[in-house]
Amino acid sequence: MDAKKIKKPTKVAKPKITKTKVFEVIFVLAWAGLSLIASQLVIGLPMMWILGERFSQPLWTCIYYGLNYSLALALVMLFPPKLAKMWRKKHETSGEGTAQKWLELSPVSLGVDKWPTFVDIGLAPIGYIVYSVLANLAMNLMQIFPWFQSDQLQDVGFGYFITTGDRVLAMLAIVFIAPIAEELIMRGWVYGKLRAKVKIGTAIVLTSLLFAVLHGQWNVGVGVFMLSVVLCSLREITGSIWSGMLLHILSNGIAFYILYIAGF
Repeated sequence: MDAKKIKKPTKVAKPKITKTKVFEVIFVLAWAGLSLIASQLVIGLPMMWILGERFSQPLWTCIYYGLNYSLALALVMLFPPKLAKMWRKKHETSGEGTAQKWLELSPVSLGVDKWPTFVDIGLAPIGYIVYSVLANLAMNLMQIFPWFQSDQLQDVGFGYFITTGDRVLAMLAIVFIAPIAEELIMRGWVYGKLRAKVKIGTAIVLTSLLFAVLHGQWNVGVGVFMLSVVLCSLREITGSIWSGMLLHILSNGIAFYILYIAGF
C-alpha cells in the first residue's frame, strides 16, 4: 500500500479563548449579579424606610420577595436584548452586527422551549439525593477550616410567624417565588448564555460560583454551589430547566419544613 495514499486523521481545532469571549463571559456574570443585587437595594431600602419594623412581617416580606425577583427578572431578561439590538444597529454596516445575537432572549437559550416531561419530574428527586450527598461531602471537607461555621443559619428575611397564614406566605416566597425566579435567571439566562460561549464544565463552575457568592454566607454558599452543579447538569441532561426548577422547589420545601414546621 502506498504510504502517500494513507490519509492522516484531521485534527479538530480547539476553541480559542479570545478577548471578546472573555468580555462576553464577564458581562453575563456581572450583569446577572448586579441585577440581583440592585433589585434587592431598589426594592428593599425604600420598603425598610417606609415600613420600619413592619418590614419583618411575613406579608411585607413576601411582597418584597415578589417585587425583588420581578425587578431582577426584568433587568436580566429585557435590557441585554436591547443592548444587543443597539450594538447591531451601530455595527451592521461593518458586518459585526450579528455578533451580539446571542444576547437576545429566546425560549431555547432559557431552557423553556418545551413543556415539562415525566423524565423531568422523575429526575428531580434523584437530583436531590445526588445534591445531598455532594453537599454533605463538601461541608465535611470544609470543616478543616476553623473559620467555617457549618451551623450558621441562612437569613431568608422572615423574622417570625404568628398565624398559619404567616407560614403560607413564607412558604410561597421561599419555596416557590425564589426557586422559580432563580432558575430562570441562573440556570436559564446565565447558564444558557455561558454555554453558548464556553465548555460545559466551565459554564457549570462559573454559574455555580456566582450562585454561591450571591448567597453571601460561606456555609450556605458551599451547599448551593453543589446544588447549582446538579441543577446545571440536569439542564444538560434534559435540555430544559424544568427538572432543576422542580429540584430547587423540592430542596427549599424540605428545608422550609425542617426549619419552620417540624422545628416549631
